[in-house]
Amino acid sequence: MQVYCSDAVIDYDVRMLCATPYPNHPKGCPNLGVKAGCPPQAKFFDKVYDVDKGIWIAWIGFDFASYCRKMRRKHPDWSQQQVECCLYWEGKADKMLRDEVGDLAYNLSGTGEAWQVTFCPEAMGVNVTETMKLVGVELEWPPKKIVRKVAIFGVHK
Repeated sequence: MQVYCSDAVIDYDVRMLCATPYPNHPKGCPNLGVKAGCPPQAKFFDKVYDVDKGIWIAWIGFDFASYCRKMRRKHPDWSQQQVECCLYWEGKADKMLRDEVGDLAYNLSGTGEAWQVTFCPEAMGVNVTETMKLVGVELEWPPKKIVRKVAIFGVHK
């Protein structure tokens, strides 16, 4: 799905979600402080993009519940943590999002503006949950039925 939105909800504190511990990662995401697109190296969204020109949001809905049921049938001895592990499903969801982003990039290419995309808006200080609410989409936290992967386009300053 793709939609234009007049605002991105900027909240620099959201970047600290990357430091939230999760199973087998007591210090949060292993990319934190390592990858260029991750905090603290990631630049702030409103410093890179002209927020006065609005944003385009591209997202996909990955049927997480169906995926988990399929994995449970395929691997009945797995723990719930193994069934839900992002290492097994995230690549497929990321490809779905890249396909959606490609369609939107093509549509924006004729606008005369320098639209660019970020696949990790949280790292740039965008509160994705609140931004998606602006377009009528509620995100599940933690996701149990649908995982929504979100990319945001902005006009580069």
